[in-house]
Amino acid sequence: QVDVVESGGALVQAGGSLRLSCVASGRAFSRYTMAWFRQETPEKQREFVAVRTVAQEGAQYADSVKGRFTISRDNAKNTVYLQMNSLKPEDTAIYYCAVFSYGRYDDENSYAHWGSGTQVTVSS
Repeated sequence: QVDVVESGGALVQAGGSLRLSCVASGRAFSRYTMAWFRQETPEKQREFVAVRTVAQEGAQYADSVKGRFTISRDNAKNTVYLQMNSLKPEDTAIYYCAVFSYGRYDDENSYAHWGSGTQVTVSS
């Protein structure tokens, strides 16, 4: 079992910045591929935001956040970050961190362990 805990969500004005953090338990963290998803409302599916792999692929982003968001990791701290700049009202959502298992990086069904999420609200 891997425990995943997100933090850093807040209310911010459009154009502002936030940095989300995600800590995952386990000595094998450096071998985890980690991703961020977001969900606007409980009725909607979780949307892929970004993934940070341990292989040569590095980082991949959804088109909607490319150039504004950056995913990074600190293996010494078992932590992955999501730096969000130039925030827009449409970025408002609960942001989830997840540990990849198998499949497509942009498919939520490919992830085995999830945190409970952190709320990001962007006001216009």
